[in-house]
Amino acid sequence: MGGRNFAGFPHIERLSDFMASSDDYAGARAVLWGIGQDFTTSYRPGTRFGPGRIREASYGIEEFSYHSRKSLTEKNFFDLGDVAVVFGDVQESLNRAEQVARRLFADGKLSLMMGGEHLVTLPVVKAAYEKYGDDLVLLQFDAHADLREEYLGNPLSHAAVMRRCLDFLPARNLYQFGIRSGTQEEYEFGMSRCHLFPHEVLEPLRRVIPTLGDRPVYVTIDIDVMDPAFAPGTGTPEPGGITSKEMIDALLAMEGLNVVGLDVVEVAPGLDHTDRTPVLAAKLLREAILAFG
Repeated sequence: MGGRNFAGFPHIERLSDFMASSDDYAGARAVLWGIGQDFTTSYRPGTRFGPGRIREASYGIEEFSYHSRKSLTEKNFFDLGDVAVVFGDVQESLNRAEQVARRLFADGKLSLMMGGEHLVTLPVVKAAYEKYGDDLVLLQFDAHADLREEYLGNPLSHAAVMRRCLDFLPARNLYQFGIRSGTQEEYEFGMSRCHLFPHEVLEPLRRVIPTLGDRPVYVTIDIDVMDPAFAPGTGTPEPGGITSKEMIDALLAMEGLNVVGLDVVEVAPGLDHTDRTPVLAAKLLREAILAFG
């Protein structure tokens, strides 16, 4: 597919949009965009189709939220489209994503990214760190710690994405919620150097929030933080997760934070014939727009 160059954004293609998005990039507070990459998926592939299907699913939910009692009609947000990834070239695809993220942060936008495998979080967090430095806080909601130094000899793997973020971000700035899978080494690293909260989400999150003040916060949500009963369409499902309602409540709890970026990743729509996973992802993004946009 051919890409387009929009307002200084190279390597972007736009095939559809999220419901209620505007055509006003300059006036938009939040910008939605996708990185459909799944080159390092370690089990079941298909997350490259996540951004497109999430957009389609957004038209199956309401603009008004019963959770926040707000409507997307009150918000001005822009759907940029997706990064035109280079299939088979992980580094070039990440470079392209980083260019987009860097521009969004330079323009003062709230970055709302849809994956793609979890590795696509790396270039966005890197761009955020370039702007905010050691003040940046990373909140991870995930079934997996993603703290491996490498996976099958590859340091650029979705199973190592948080460890790669810690190549530049201080480990104490990483808060991990809902984690219930990983190696012993990952567990010991997370418990000793990061803020790792196995299994739990809401209770530890509510304790952490008052300590963050107005520091810039990046939120990454791997859809597998939810139990597979609520989100079966993901490459590495892990039983024993939270409910979709708890994740929505977590977003509502974070409303007062200085969130500068958020992503929802690892949605593999082809693995869920019921569509509940992309619908859930669309709903989480709606709540994120209403809370932070």
